[in-house]
Amino acid sequence: MEYLLHLLILVGIYVMLSQSLSLSNSYGGMISLAHAGFYGIGAYTAALLSVNCQFPFLLNLPIAILLSGILALIVSTIALRTVDQYFIVCTMGIQVIIFSLLNNWTSLTKGSFGISGIPRISIFGIGIESRIAFLLLTILFAVLMFLFLRWLTKSSFGRTLRALSEDEIFSESLGKNVYLSKVIAFTTSAMLASIPGALFAHYITFIDPLSFTINESIFILSIVIIGGKRNLWGCVIASIVLVLLPEGLRFIGIPGAAAANVRQIIYGAMLIIVMFFDSRQAKTQKVISNA
Repeated sequence: MEYLLHLLILVGIYVMLSQSLSLSNSYGGMISLAHAGFYGIGAYTAALLSVNCQFPFLLNLPIAILLSGILALIVSTIALRTVDQYFIVCTMGIQVIIFSLLNNWTSLTKGSFGISGIPRISIFGIGIESRIAFLLLTILFAVLMFLFLRWLTKSSFGRTLRALSEDEIFSESLGKNVYLSKVIAFTTSAMLASIPGALFAHYITFIDPLSFTINESIFILSIVIIGGKRNLWGCVIASIVLVLLPEGLRFIGIPGAAAANVRQIIYGAMLIIVMFFDSRQAKTQKVISNA
């Protein structure tokens, strides 16, 4: 039972990560490989403040969000001056830089040794000690993020993002500030990614840089792609499938070494299927619009 609760907590964390990335990726049309870096900033900020300064979670969280937002704002104003594959390469570079700082700034982050002894969350004197309590807290944050993103994507700003993700030139011809809209979307996405990072740090009570590598960014991006374009509910379903899939392979008798390879094959097959249907849908829409 405890292990099942642990898996459900991880599902909740990846639901938040994928939904936050969906804002910049699916709605803003920006493919970012730096999301795990902002996830790590949230985790390390919460960990350092709680361990070194004994700050409570409700103070750690807004500081983590603010730091991620400042960094994302600086990064986006530079990276978004590039386009398409160049932007992807820029975000990959950002991810590498963040990981290198976490791994090599030993005086602050303790490098590969990680940060241990991170206290559990306490809100208004109420300690979140049990896994069931932490699961409820994770669900609360996931629901709040879902509602916020649904409101944002249905607002006028969300409609602008939808338009520019389909056709930037046409959106700009209508007087939309494409560059500013993308900066806001990217920054907001990074700020939201720091929330599951802070939760993860206080839940595991130990973090190291290996939890925030580029492979993690690719995994989060895979969830968004498999979940479907501009589909927040799809992110929820894809997170459940991809997080619980490795555990399901254990129950059908596949050895541990082979299970990892089977999991990668399934990931790849899912991506191919999703991209195939997306491309067919895009072709159909193009034919209809030309007609």
